[in-house]
Amino acid sequence: MAKLIYSAIASLDGYVEDRQGKFDWATPDEQVHAFINDLERPIGTYLYGRRMYETMVYWETVSTGADQAPVSRSFAEIWRAAEKIVYSKTLSAPSSTRTRIERDLDPAAVEALKETSRSDITIGGATLAGQAIAASLVDECHLFLHPIAVGGGRPALPDNVRVGLELLDQRRFESGVVYLRYRVRI
Repeated sequence: MAKLIYSAIASLDGYVEDRQGKFDWATPDEQVHAFINDLERPIGTYLYGRRMYETMVYWETVSTGADQAPVSRSFAEIWRAAEKIVYSKTLSAPSSTRTRIERDLDPAAVEALKETSRSDITIGGATLAGQAIAASLVDECHLFLHPIAVGGGRPALPDNVRVGLELLDQRRFESGVVYLRYRVRI
């Protein structure tokens, strides 16, 4: 059975974007990006909320030529190879290949996807991931905490949901970013 992994880049005070909706502080450096590529390489399907998809669809058309850094070329290839499911009530058609639109997160459909997938699945977008966490669908959380406090904004983890976590792995990067990998305990 595949795992559903929530992966997020967050500020040290727990936000994926600040009060103005900005996340320019979250751009991974080359070392962190290479590590993320290694984590993403075995992923078969990405589940996205609309806003996260609109951010990530950049990787559909970005150049994979010599004008791009090797980590960027690699991530573009990884992203393009994966299936994508976008949960949106407003998008009528996807802007990328290997992508379908669903209107709502259906826990039974996600469980069926986990049971039939040969590769792990990630979920991106704090709101969508919060719904999945509340529905006890998420198996692991991968958090990249950046050395900045933004003082408010969109939280990486949902409010009003209590979930136990078991630390499985951790890593500190030269930039001060800290990676934390947790198993969700139900």
